[in-house]
Order: sequence, then structure tokens, then C-alpha cells
Amino acid sequence: MAKDRSGAGDPVRTLALLWREPGEEPRGGRRGPRQGLTVDAVVRAATGLADEAGLAALTMRALATRLGVTPMTLYTYVPGKAELLDLMLDDAYKVMERREGAAGEPWRAKVARVADDNRDLLARHPWIADLAVTRPPLGPGVIGKYEHELAAFDGIGLTDVEMDAALTHLLGFVHVNALAAADAAAHNSRQSDEEWWAVSAPLLERAMDAERYPLAGRVGSAVGGYDPQTVWEFGLRCVLDGLARLIDSRPGRR
Repeated sequence: MAKDRSGAGDPVRTLALLWREPGEEPRGGRRGPRQGLTVDAVVRAATGLADEAGLAALTMRALATRLGVTPMTLYTYVPGKAELLDLMLDDAYKVMERREGAAGEPWRAKVARVADDNRDLLARHPWIADLAVTRPPLGPGVIGKYEHELAAFDGIGLTDVEMDAALTHLLGFVHVNALAAADAAAHNSRQSDEEWWAVSAPLLERAMDAERYPLAGRVGSAVGGYDPQTVWEFGLRCVLDGLARLIDSRPGRR
């Protein structure tokens, strides 16, 4: 099955919807049979459906059922699912929490907060991590988020191109971590780590040769199972340390 991605719809119609004035509805669109239905209401309902059941469950028919209208009615508000996904993503970015730090805060704290805010966003809306965003919708939510997050890298010794690359690198780490954490949570909902090890450990002890796999045995015993928080903290520290090393290597920096 093809992967859902942003930027796959009609760019002209998508941009018109993304930058519509508050309360503005599509030209020529008739009112739906349900009083008060708007583009915003459609986007909110679609987001709720995706939050609950994932992108695979988000179809125009399922969304119409949720809203109590016919599928054809939805097309008077959004051209199709591709454009709807762009509206959902931009809206999620627009309303996400963007915490501000104190004046003079170290850059590492600012960048770490950007990572934490995005991690929280993906925890609230797991479907975003499943959406390919190589061509993001250029709406107010996306651009406002980009502006806010670039400020964490501004003035720390990076060029403009490096600022964009550093932010992309950071968000890539957040994205991969979110996918791994979601996968672990899904597995744990069916069988906890403790239950899995209770079944697997005796088999491994009999089958695994400690002399042949000394490192695997030692490190695996020390870890004891996948811990998303440990992986998150270590990975984020590596990202920050790498940026610090790059910045400190510049001429004129101590």
C-alpha cells in the first residue's frame, strides 16, 4: 500500500485552504446538511479519527460517517484526502505547544526543548510520524513552527544552511525515536516485556553460547530490555554534543 505523504494534492487548492481567512469557506461550496459544518470542523474530526485509529482508518467515507454527512458533502469542503492530510498537519503544527525559555538561556536548552516539544506532539498525534513530509504544506502552522524552531539555532555559530540542516537532523532523530517508542508501546499492549522475557529467557539461556557471544550476553543482561527514555536521553545528548563539537571547531571559537 502506498505511503501517505504531504504535498500530494492540488497545490493551488491546498494553499488556498491553508491560507483562508478565519471563517472563510471554499467558494461555491454548499453548506453541508449538518448545521455548522466547516473546514475546521472537518479537519478536527479527521485529526480525531487519525489519533484514535491511525492513517489507515482515515478515509473520506469513515470521516463522513463520523460527521454524520455523506461522503460527497465532504468534497465541498476539502478536495480529497491528500489535501485533507496537509490541512491536518498544518493545524497540528499551528496549535502545538511552543514553550519559551528565559532570556539568555543556553542554546543547548533551547534545542533540547524543541526536541521535547516535537516528541510530545508525536505522542499526541502518532499518525504524523507515519506521514512522509518531504514536501511539507506551506501553511501558517508549518511556517510558524519553522520560524519558532530556527530561533533555537540562531546566533550560535551556524550558517543559515547549517541552521536548517541542524533542525532537520534534530527532527529526524525525534521522528525515528517516536516510531520506535510507538512500536514498543504497541508490542507491550499485547505482551509486556516482563511476560516476553519470562517465556524467552529460559530458551535463550539454553540456546545461546556465552563464550561465542560474550558481548551480546553481557550488554543484553545490563540493558534488560528496550527503554525508550534511556534511548531518548542518550540520543539527544549525542545530537547536542555533535552540534557543540561543530560550533567549537570554528575559527575564533574557544
